[in-house]
Amino acid sequence: MSTLAAARRRTWAAGLTMVLLLMQLVALYAPSAGSGGVPVSDKVVHAVIFAAPVVSAAVARWRWGALAVLLAVHAPLSELVQGALLPARSGDPWDVVADLVGVAGGCAAALLVTAARRRAGIVGGSSSRQAR
Repeated sequence: MSTLAAARRRTWAAGLTMVLLLMQLVALYAPSAGSGGVPVSDKVVHAVIFAAPVVSAAVARWRWGALAVLLAVHAPLSELVQGALLPARSGDPWDVVADLVGVAGGCAAALLVTAARRRAGIVGGSSSRQAR
């Protein structure tokens, strides 16, 4: 892959990461329309909105591990904020579990992305610049 194509892919992945993080904030803090759906689907959404930014950050060659730590801290805090400060929302400890499962799944996928990049001989990104 050319350097230009790789740079474009990283730029798109960085933009996607930002969009995914914004969507996560909306999903967690916007007033709820009620939970008339299947309860399991809510947990799947929680897992996905915490996993996707980690994977996207890995593709963008961001410090996805640092993002994963921030998201793991954000998971319980978001439920506390929902329960204490947002009258149309409620905190759910099972949502925290789903969030953390998502972070762990995102880390596993990010490790696969990183390993595939190494196998392909693609070096660079923020981690190699810091090693110098």
